[in-house]
Formats: sequence, structure tokens, C-alpha cells
Amino acid sequence: MCGRFALRLDPDEIQQLNGHHASVAEWERRNAFVPRYNIAPHSQAPVLRRIDPETDQLVLSTMKWGLVPHFMKFEDKTLNTTNARSENLVDGGGMWESIKGPKRCAVVCQGYYEWLTKGKDKLPHFVKPKDGRLMLMAGLYDSVVLQGETETLWTFTIVTTEANKEFSWLHHRQPVILSTPESLNAWLDTSSKNWTPDLVKLVAPTTCALDCYQVPKEVGKVGTESPTYIEPVANRKDGIQAMFAKQKQASPKKVAQKRALSPAADSDIEEIPAKKLKPTPKKKADTSKSQPSSSKITSFFNKP
Repeated sequence: MCGRFALRLDPDEIQQLNGHHASVAEWERRNAFVPRYNIAPHSQAPVLRRIDPETDQLVLSTMKWGLVPHFMKFEDKTLNTTNARSENLVDGGGMWESIKGPKRCAVVCQGYYEWLTKGKDKLPHFVKPKDGRLMLMAGLYDSVVLQGETETLWTFTIVTTEANKEFSWLHHRQPVILSTPESLNAWLDTSSKNWTPDLVKLVAPTTCALDCYQVPKEVGKVGTESPTYIEPVANRKDGIQAMFAKQKQASPKKVAQKRALSPAADSDIEEIPAKKLKPTPKKKADTSKSQPSSSKITSFFNKP
């Protein structure tokens, strides 16, 4: 699955799509997007699509993550459309049947987050392209004017597939990544408005050059932001490397104990003068109680 991703770049840089040989004519609803390291479902994010199925002209469109089908009258918040399983697209039927042919897009990001389950613990990892390019994930989109509303609601979902052998250790699912110009063009070509056998191949598990590393657990909290979320946790100042660095430094308490045991070894330590203590006065023996008892004993033996 894919439940979180990052896109914290300048909008002008995003629109250039460097390295993808794609020319973007415009960006619809550009001001609705706020670059973030921690983009969660129900957030606004840019997707790439063809503005006209009959032409090759591409546009970026800011849409809400979590697809609301065009046939809905109200937004059903219990319906989980963050992801669309590729198997459901291939098998046909269901809510995706009328969408998968004419309304395909590519979700733009720097990389996505996935959580590795270890016992009761869940460790977040960041997955991104090795070459530093933007990642393009296969998606579907739709638009609808809900009952009682006047504005069109644009929404999208991310298509997921079975994880390939390289990433099956992390999770059993992963997003469909459009890593080549051919795969991107084929996915965005909606001129036929149909689902074709070539698209079935596109959503199958494939291998592409990706980096993957553990990142801070704080990314799991929706609404939080930090540039460290896309950096290896080992590189953080409070991370693994820092932990080992601290272990190499002796604890001040242990150093003090060693110095106390062998003062001769530390000639540089300033001697702390001892406090002068007043001598404790000696207590005089109290004989007042013992005298009466002794007189009684002698008087007993002197009796006639």
C-alpha cells in the first residue's frame, strides 16, 4: 500500500519534471498545493494528466487524495479509496470500471513512506529513486459536484501492486511506479478510453532502481513536518551514529569514580580543600545514677 509520501520542493521545480522528458503546459489549482514532507490522505497534491485525451499536452492538477467517484452524491468518508489495487483493475467490475479507462494520471512525489512491521513495532522507511528524479506513481482521478455544493471536487487514488522480490521484505504491496518515458506515455494515453492488455503489463510488479532506508518514527503523526523525515534515521544528531559516538565518550560520572580510586593518575585535577570540622566535645560520664545503687549494696553487707 501507499499511505504517505513527500513532495517538499519549490512548485516551479516540480512543474519542470526534470529527467522525465515531459513538458507541462500549465498547473491547474496550483495555489491549492502546499509543499510538504508528510503528505497524508485527504491532503491536496499534484497529479500529471492529459488535459485532452486526443493530444499529448500534459498538465499538473492539484487534487485531493482519496478518490470520490463521479456517481456519488455525497462524500462517503468510510470509503477507503486512498489506493486502488491493480488486481481489481485487471479483473474488472466494481467502482473502478468506469474510471480506469478514461481517467488515468501520475502522482508526483519525491518518494513514499512504508512501515516495516517488527513484532509489535512499526518502523517507517522512505523509498525514492536512486537517480534523484521525481517519482511518478500510477494513479486514477475523478471529478464530481456533490449535492449541495457548487464547486467541482477533484480527487485521486494511487494504484498499488504486489511487491517485487526486492521490496517484499518491507511490505507485501507497493505503488506502481512509472519509471520510463514509455510506461508514462502508455499510462497517460487515454485516447481510446479503454482498459487495454498493455496496461495490464504496466501494473504488474516490476523492478526499478530505488533507495530505501529507515526514517524517524515522528513521520507517522499526521500534520507534523520536518526535513529529517526523508533523511536516514542513522544520520540524525539523535540517531544511531550519534548514539555510538556518545558511547565512545566516557561518562563523566565514571571518570570521576576512576579518579577517586587512583588520585595519583590525575595530577591535573584541582584538589578540593576539605571543610574544617569542629571537634565534637566528649560527653562526661554520668555517675549520678550508679552511686545510689553502690551505697545500698555496702549497707547490706555492713548490717549486724
